[in-house]
Amino acid sequence: MDCQVSEIRLKYRPKPISEIIKGSTDLHRFLIDKIYDEDTIGYKESFKVILFNQSNRIIGYFTASDGGLTSTIVDVRVVLQTALVTNATSMVLSHNHPSGNANPSLQDDNITKKIRSACELMEIRLLDHIIVTPFGNFYSYCDEGKI
Repeated sequence: MDCQVSEIRLKYRPKPISEIIKGSTDLHRFLIDKIYDEDTIGYKESFKVILFNQSNRIIGYFTASDGGLTSTIVDVRVVLQTALVTNATSMVLSHNHPSGNANPSLQDDNITKKIRSACELMEIRLLDHIIVTPFGNFYSYCDEGKI
């Protein structure tokens, strides 16, 4: 019996980012300056993930989801898959609220809990979930004791 199986190859070429993050204010500044596009932060929701190595250095970031005006759908498996492929030991979640209201919704709380549970299972630390707005304000789950 001739059986063919697809070969799966994973590639990752790290290029560490030099920024040092010491708290939510540093995270917010990094997100606004380096990750979010100022032309779309007030237009549509995007869900970003920053990945860290064992030394708490940023290894990179990726966009887990781009959505519409009021929501974006995040697949927890994609978030964890990327963290595993890059050998991340911790991560920070972020998404924007185009409305300018930085307070989390019930859906925000739910996805944070789902990703946190998946991270715990894979021994990856979820450091924070930062909600940013186009108006400079932000919400940190860590600062509010929700992580």
